Amino acid sequence: MARNALSVQTAPVSPSTRRARVPAPSSVPGGAAPTGRLVGIDLARGLAVFGMFSVHVGPDVTVGGPLGFLLETARGRSSALFALLAGFSLVIITGRPQPRTGRAGRQAVARIVIRAVVLLVLGYALTALDTDVDVILSFYGVLFLAVLPLYRLRAGPLACIAATAALVLPQVLYVSRAAIEDGSWADAVTAHDPLARVSGTDGVTELLFTGAYPVLTWIPFLIAGMAVARLDLARPGVKSMLALTGGALALLGYGGSWLALRLVPHALSTVAAATHGPAASAWWSDTAGDPPGHPPLAWLLVAAPHSQTTFSIVGNTGVAVAVVTACLTVAERMPRLTRLATPLAAVGTTALTAYVLHILALWFFSDVWYVAAVDSDALSALTVLVSFIVATVLLSMMWTRLFGRGPLEQLLHIATRPARNIR
Repeated sequence: MARNALSVQTAPVSPSTRRARVPAPSSVPGGAAPTGRLVGIDLARGLAVFGMFSVHVGPDVTVGGPLGFLLETARGRSSALFALLAGFSLVIITGRPQPRTGRAGRQAVARIVIRAVVLLVLGYALTALDTDVDVILSFYGVLFLAVLPLYRLRAGPLACIAATAALVLPQVLYVSRAAIEDGSWADAVTAHDPLARVSGTDGVTELLFTGAYPVLTWIPFLIAGMAVARLDLARPGVKSMLALTGGALALLGYGGSWLALRLVPHALSTVAAATHGPAASAWWSDTAGDPPGHPPLAWLLVAAPHSQTTFSIVGNTGVAVAVVTACLTVAERMPRLTRLATPLAAVGTTALTAYVLHILALWFFSDVWYVAAVDSDALSALTVLVSFIVATVLLSMMWTRLFGRGPLEQLLHIATRPARNIR
């Protein structure tokens, strides 16, 4: 099943931080409408959009070579990057570097709640199209509500909570999924769940436990993004610290999985028997496959994308932090390169629109050239991928130059205007 995810937006920072003087959209699950935006965050989000495209319409990773490696690195990691940026976005909306209080704080919270509801509805509308994409927007809506109570915390406590969640919640999810498979209580909950009846899905059970982006194991990404946003990114040494942290987390996640799978007796063979795939790559790649039923206990040692394990969350968070740090550094210290990357930043500015439109395109053309191209050969699939990227870049640049916000970003911003009436 194809994977995906979405975005974030940013607001004014200290004068020493380089900014783009464009209207700030409410770019994905949760964007706000600040007066400026961090260019580096737009670049990171643009990279995540292209990574998402590569997963949904690009060649299969079995094509091998440098292309196959690049395609494989996008799997799971682009959605983790989107989720981390979404946490960054939530802090921007609720106040950065200091959280808003009083009336302004209540209005910010109301904006988050409204966005969450809109994303929940939009996500289920896209899911109803029945494409091969695991639509993340409904999960985003619940995720924003789940982490909202933490918006006043500082970077240190947020980082500690993210680390604890990454260590504990994957085990909770593993046990919960085992209980769901062994019992009938989940069916009873779904039968009485109004969200399940309205959406035609498993409702709350799917959002929390059984879906492609279960809230239990995606919360750490958002909280980590909130912690990054709480830092003074203009302060000397902060970006270097973030880069080292990202590298250490990636090494701990993927390296720890590699060691565990080889040091724990029978771990590799158990995973291989469960997935019927090459378990040797399960420490970083999803080419190992997913277990058809509830996975064995050894599955908790893998770090494959979307495996919902501690190793996977830690490794993917490290990659996301490293990418964000690199993009922020480029935007601050390499103005010429930043100007060359304007098309990428434009895509990041309209990420929600790009996400929705690409799903609509997959649905609309599913019986025509899309299926023929993706199912035929790597060259045809690569042509489709390049077409998606070029079309998105051109449309994003034209739209942002004329209007600033993307169309769906603007609608999401308008939907939150009632929050201004809160006293």
